[in-house]
Amino acid sequence: MVVTQVQTYPIAETFHSLQGEGAWAGTSAFFIRLAGCDVHCPWCDQKETWNARRYPLQSVTELGELAQSCQPAIVVITGGEPLMYDLTALTKELKKRGLRRHLETSGAYDWSGDFDWVTFSPKTYKLPKLSIYEKVSELKVVISNTTDFSWAEQQALCIPSTALQYLQPEWNYPESQALIVNYILQHPQWRLSLQSHKFLGVR
Repeated sequence: MVVTQVQTYPIAETFHSLQGEGAWAGTSAFFIRLAGCDVHCPWCDQKETWNARRYPLQSVTELGELAQSCQPAIVVITGGEPLMYDLTALTKELKKRGLRRHLETSGAYDWSGDFDWVTFSPKTYKLPKLSIYEKVSELKVVISNTTDFSWAEQQALCIPSTALQYLQPEWNYPESQALIVNYILQHPQWRLSLQSHKFLGVR
């Protein structure tokens, strides 16, 4: 008899909270944070997730049950860098349970999975794969200084015309907030994204 192995993923954490950023800010969300990342942004606020070997594996069934039990509006698969893994099995399980699936990715790995919404946050530290661009629902570029605007505009040229465009201040550089406000006043195709969960003190 052939035994089918259950797909598993290294999970840094799962939790139920509000989406803090972008178009879906304020929405009830169940977060599945996959461990493992080699993009290594110097200002990353999840550096503890970089080493996947530190975290236990969880099955798609277990993750689906956890997400469904919270009855969230959306399930956000984030990281780390979630596209390091084939997300087909996980998104299939969540879809089977009637859950809306959102992805947060740098796009540094090839596309996999079935998603209702894709938040694309490209980084210069590890360039995005071409397969990500046509999937983008919203572009979110972190800004710490004026040179980051050129990167943002370059990436905006590659995404669908229907995708939303966000600039987000780098949390450790408060001066970036004023830079973004002034930039958006001159470039109205962009919107401001704030990490509202940090202001509220929630996860």
